[in-house]
Amino acid sequence: MDETESLNRAIHEEVALFPYDLAWPTLFEKERDRLLALFPDQFLAIEHIGSTAVPDLSAKPIIDILAGVDSMSRADELLEPLCRAKYATSMEYNASLVGRRWLMRWADGRRTHHLHLMVYGSEEWHRRLAFRNRLRDSTELAQQYERSKRQWAAAFKTDREAYTAAKGDFIHEALNKASQSSQ
Repeated sequence: MDETESLNRAIHEEVALFPYDLAWPTLFEKERDRLLALFPDQFLAIEHIGSTAVPDLSAKPIIDILAGVDSMSRADELLEPLCRAKYATSMEYNASLVGRRWLMRWADGRRTHHLHLMVYGSEEWHRRLAFRNRLRDSTELAQQYERSKRQWAAAFKTDREAYTAAKGDFIHEALNKASQSSQ
């Protein structure tokens, strides 16, 4: 399979969940270290987010990485160099995003990493870390999220956008409940 075919397969890959893999944290660390070596002084922090960052949670086997930058203009400046460093992105998709940029790394026709660039310390930065931390701290919430993800994966197997939107609603509700209970 050539590189173009591999990328096209990864872009159109179906939504599928896999049991938690003990290798996921190591895969994050390896990619974090690679990014820091390639782009010294560009990232203010790099965090492992998403379901692969939560022990025992089933997930799409894609390592989600949150990379903090000092501004969105810095994120935009990094897109082309990141693409030269084995990432791919859609400029059209990124133009639709507010406050973040998205890139994908792939191999053998499947996604391996999602890289989310956003301003370090922004509201969205804190929101993503808060949800990861809530899942790590609450087995009940993590189990509820996993059950819901299985339903969405079955319903939206070939529609990643709908799957992502369903997750977004769950995340929003979980964070609102956490906020209300802490007041």
